[in-house]
Amino acid sequence: MTAHAELSGELLAPGAVATVRVPATSANLGPGFDSLGLALGVHDVVTATALPTPGVEVEVRGEGADGVPRDERHLVVRAVRAGLAQAGLPAERQPGLRLTCENVIPHGRGMGSSAAAVVAGLMAARGLLADPTRLDDECLLALATRFEGHPDNAAAALYGGCTISWQSVLPSTSLPAGGPRAERVEVRADLEPVVCVPTTELSTETARAMLPAEVPHADAAFNAGRAALLVQALTRQPSLLLEATEDRLHQTQRAPAMRPTADLIARVRAAGGAAVVSGAGPSVLVLGAGDEAWNAVQSALAGPDPHGVRWQALRTGVDGSGAVLATDGDFTGR
Repeated sequence: MTAHAELSGELLAPGAVATVRVPATSANLGPGFDSLGLALGVHDVVTATALPTPGVEVEVRGEGADGVPRDERHLVVRAVRAGLAQAGLPAERQPGLRLTCENVIPHGRGMGSSAAAVVAGLMAARGLLADPTRLDDECLLALATRFEGHPDNAAAALYGGCTISWQSVLPSTSLPAGGPRAERVEVRADLEPVVCVPTTELSTETARAMLPAEVPHADAAFNAGRAALLVQALTRQPSLLLEATEDRLHQTQRAPAMRPTADLIARVRAAGGAAVVSGAGPSVLVLGAGDEAWNAVQSALAGPDPHGVRWQALRTGVDGSGAVLATDGDFTGR
């Protein structure tokens, strides 16, 4: 037996196969820039199989199937490799991989498709291990943040529900030097988000390039207050959602790059819906209890879009599970 096979056999589960379901996410939620995230009931499913020979086989169906690489550059493959390396299996000792991706999350629309791919790959790496505890949730969040640059989408994709994430300087068992942390907030059971998805894409890099290096103290204080209020609105008082989703740090600054998004937000808010840019855009997230968000969206979309954009309104619900590994063919646990 080669050293490669010995090491793989020690660390990988026999006949290692892992299937992961991971949700779409919306980050920021208006005032919670780079800190608040919400998991949505739209999912990608990824299956990773360890192969006895080197190389990568990638099959992609659904969203992005025509535009993603089919080799080691594939984002899920890179995440699996990073997870296995973190668990003690260096790149030169890792097995070949067969990857099957069923993609439903729209790409380039501000619904966390890249975070979903990263978290799916890292969770798959956990599932391939003989000892999954080598990759605990805190470790996965730290690895995902390295890929993403910030933890908001990754935290929601990993934990489900609504999450508050931050960069901690305090050490922990998994992160002795500190690092990204997240806590889940239990939102109201009747929260019914709606996502309006346009036909056009927008890269996160383009959106971030429009943000100023500094913001006025008054705007920072405004957003801090609104972000705190938003937690209260999501958990106890949905009547506060319209006011709690106001923002001064990023949405107006990005509006020139996605004028149809900004205009739709204005129309939905005029109809009483708590509309915000979903992540970096161009999708629009609308928050509300019961039918509130849906009714506001239907009112705003009743006439022709002034920019000629076609919008698809998705009543997604909130995903309460986050990324899960399949057990006996069912996605019931972490």
